[in-house]
Amino acid sequence: MEDTEKFIEVNGDFKMRKLTEDDLEQFNGLLSYAFQITMEDLLRTGWTEEQIMHAKMPILKNAYVLGWFYHDKLASMIVVYSMKVNIHDNICKMGGVTGVATYPEYTGKGLIRSLIKQVIMHMYEEGQFISFLYPYSIPLYRKHGWEIISDKITFTIKDSQLPKKKQAEGMMERVDLKCEDISNVHDYFSMQRHGAMIRDELAWDEYWRWDNDNIIASIYYSKNHKPLGYLVYYVKNDTFHIKEMVYLNTEAHDGIWNYISAHYSMVSEVKGNNYSGEPMAFLFEDSEMVENIEPYYMARIIDVQEFILKYPFLVKLPKLKLSFKINDPVAQWNSGVFNVYWIDEETVCEKTDDIHAANLVEMNIQTFTTMIMGYKRPTYLYECGRIQTEYYMLRVLEQLIPVEKPYFSDYF
Repeated sequence: MEDTEKFIEVNGDFKMRKLTEDDLEQFNGLLSYAFQITMEDLLRTGWTEEQIMHAKMPILKNAYVLGWFYHDKLASMIVVYSMKVNIHDNICKMGGVTGVATYPEYTGKGLIRSLIKQVIMHMYEEGQFISFLYPYSIPLYRKHGWEIISDKITFTIKDSQLPKKKQAEGMMERVDLKCEDISNVHDYFSMQRHGAMIRDELAWDEYWRWDNDNIIASIYYSKNHKPLGYLVYYVKNDTFHIKEMVYLNTEAHDGIWNYISAHYSMVSEVKGNNYSGEPMAFLFEDSEMVENIEPYYMARIIDVQEFILKYPFLVKLPKLKLSFKINDPVAQWNSGVFNVYWIDEETVCEKTDDIHAANLVEMNIQTFTTMIMGYKRPTYLYECGRIQTEYYMLRVLEQLIPVEKPYFSDYF
């Protein structure tokens, strides 16, 4: 008799369960099929077939991987990484959703929908108050409560537009990709930037996993040899490609750009991505450059009440009580009215069914997420019809929510 205790859900010939290391071959197979990754593509990066086969083993060991099986054949799956992000200087648990895939013969059966609902419950139980994901379909994930919270701005700079050399007392040094100073700089940087991911070993492994042999890392050191920034890049076909640029102060910023400009004779242009939410052109003497903006990551508040309790509101108004009415059809614990007020600087959040509460602000979970994360301001969302409230409450919300867009440069 089949052991049904290991199954989370059974629906006819389909059974939902966690994947284990024994499922590695099927796991890799579905990833490769769904995301059109061929063995030839991976071999060109310099990996061996054995390395490719086991590259994703850490995911099955350290992540929550859930799948639907049809007669023991993996049909559909979803992956949740256990991660941490900086939410306005508060380090919060985050569920990073990735690897959402289904073989085409099993589409239209609601497999992904049920997997998403199950992992939302899993993240709730794990105390992961927020979830991030990179969407292959924004409308799909909006249906399940995620919303856009960050942008990626791609820029192209001509060699003639590179900044002139500025005074920087330190110097750049090329280092090994696994140099500890890189992770130390990023740790310090991410502790200062709202929305940034706190990279652990698994996150760094994902960061470097498929880079080719041409990738280079260089660190900016102060005159006292203190690491203040780093640049990860490669040069190909007369183009300087920036994978990541991180700096802790203006000195490091200028030192890194001095280093890039020193490649003037080697390249015709510089390309890279900016995740600050602000275009770069203003910072350059010649600002006539091309910058393309596109939505990047989406987020979802998994536990509204706990998130509010830990959220660093800008002001604590002792005489104010406001009420968020949230609609979340997927996570019922988030649907309802949340009364928020402050006692001795401490935030209080109580869930109630009182739809006639004072100072009511009504929205769905998607709008609440993008507003509370600072990607879109309350007044803008009100004017778009995404918030229902009395107009005077907008001034209150604008006072409460910090003015800083999330910075998220990772990909998983």
